[in-house]
Amino acid sequence: MTPTSHNLWQQLFWLLILAIPIASIARTVVFEEVFREPREYCQRKSKEGSTLPQRKFFYLFTCEYCFSHYVTVFFLIVTRYQLLIPGWRGYLIAFFALVFVANAYLNLYGRLRVDITSEKKEIEVKEKQVEAHEKQIEVKDKEIQKLEVEINSAQVAPGSK
Repeated sequence: MTPTSHNLWQQLFWLLILAIPIASIARTVVFEEVFREPREYCQRKSKEGSTLPQRKFFYLFTCEYCFSHYVTVFFLIVTRYQLLIPGWRGYLIAFFALVFVANAYLNLYGRLRVDITSEKKEIEVKEKQVEAHEKQIEVKDKEIQKLEVEINSAQVAPGSK
């Protein structure tokens, strides 16, 4: 059974929308300050765990790509979203499609952050250059004022004798 054209567009719409909270949650848990302590615990356990399964289990909470799989499973359970085919095959397709789209969003967001950070750095450099030029202008203005005072006092001095 294949989806109708209208149903297919609706499924694709949901694919694009559901991937947003998946990406957001994965990014927040793996990178943001609010989860720093649990993340550091998981990082430590992923390196120092006594067994391979224990290390791999904790590693999954330190990798946004890996963690997005868990978040996707949660959203599939909550929403019962299936893609293209009803039943377990639709869930399987939806699972990998959601992980793919969510990670595309994460990569896009990461790229945007790099671009924004780069632009901020460029602006800071330009602001410092402007400040340096303004200071040079102030120094030149003071030198000009000093020379004007010397010229005026030199012109007044011969006439006062």
